[in-house]
Amino acid sequence: MIDVRLQLNYSSFALEVDLHLPGRGVTALYGHSGSGKTTCLRCIAGLERAEDGFIQINGEVWQDSRNGLFVPPHKRALGYVFQEASLFAHLSVRANLEFGLKRIPRQARRVDMAQATELLGIGHLLDRHPQHLSGGERQRIGIARALLTSPQLLLMDEPLAALDSKRKSEILPYLERLHDELDIPVLYVSHAQDEVARLADHIVLLSDGKALASGPIGETLARLDLPLARGDDAGVVINGTVSAYDDHYQLLTLQLPGSALHMRVAHAPLAVGKQLRIKVQARDVSLSLQAEEHSSILNRLPVTVTQEISADNSAHVLVRLDAGGTPLLARITRFSRDQLQVHPSQTLWAQIKAVAVLA
Repeated sequence: MIDVRLQLNYSSFALEVDLHLPGRGVTALYGHSGSGKTTCLRCIAGLERAEDGFIQINGEVWQDSRNGLFVPPHKRALGYVFQEASLFAHLSVRANLEFGLKRIPRQARRVDMAQATELLGIGHLLDRHPQHLSGGERQRIGIARALLTSPQLLLMDEPLAALDSKRKSEILPYLERLHDELDIPVLYVSHAQDEVARLADHIVLLSDGKALASGPIGETLARLDLPLARGDDAGVVINGTVSAYDDHYQLLTLQLPGSALHMRVAHAPLAVGKQLRIKVQARDVSLSLQAEEHSSILNRLPVTVTQEISADNSAHVLVRLDAGGTPLLARITRFSRDQLQVHPSQTLWAQIKAVAVLA
């Protein structure tokens, strides 16, 4: 477990959080600029010192201000990836990586050079110098250098913010590999919901220095009491399990978690049992009183209405649905709500017009 209690006061801003986070996987610190994401990360790293703070990472205490304990940054077993990789320009990629590796005694190394270069796909870059790398390549080197310190915790402060969309799409698969193949917990700061939806297992929603919510990403994105649900990008993230593949139509069948319900999505073949993360936008879900048998809409699921609120404009409402234990959101007009007489506990059919494969 990661336990973080921080209270830090500036003249125009105060950070006050009390977080209990998973000790594995990716936790996203998400919020608008100025919400406290980076300040929280810097406190965990020891680069800022909270006046009242307690930080414990999987049993190791890094700060306990009430007992006079503060472990300095260089003695905290962490890796820090900034927006800019800040590589040493006079050193080759190999020498940059060795700089991180040499800090760790051989017997304490959890990640070696071969593993880091393979995970980040940088083996062919080892003899180059930073000025001859693209922005995405430099960032991958920076991540590898952080990993080679064999951290107990990896902190990533908007690592894709300085990259264009093409470079982001190049580096995201490597971040997914870190998630899948390394047992190192990651705290990932971002204000980009698409990155968070693709990478995170757990999300902390920050606003004005306080945590509005903290929880598993699928459940938290579906909460109608949070601002995430009210915007045009509102939607849910689902981790489905491949149960079949239709080679003729090139369609995967995904079983929803803990349910007998299935969805189909156009995709290349994947092995049965493989996990696939998808996002269903609220605007892509329509509702019907009965199953429409003759329709181009591929996915139609029986659902139960659990909650309804007004959307961010007066013409629409947001409806939270339960699909065999998986939450869904639907954004429909107030007219449609009234025509269907939508109310809690009502049984309807959700027609899902589009499914975005995230990873």
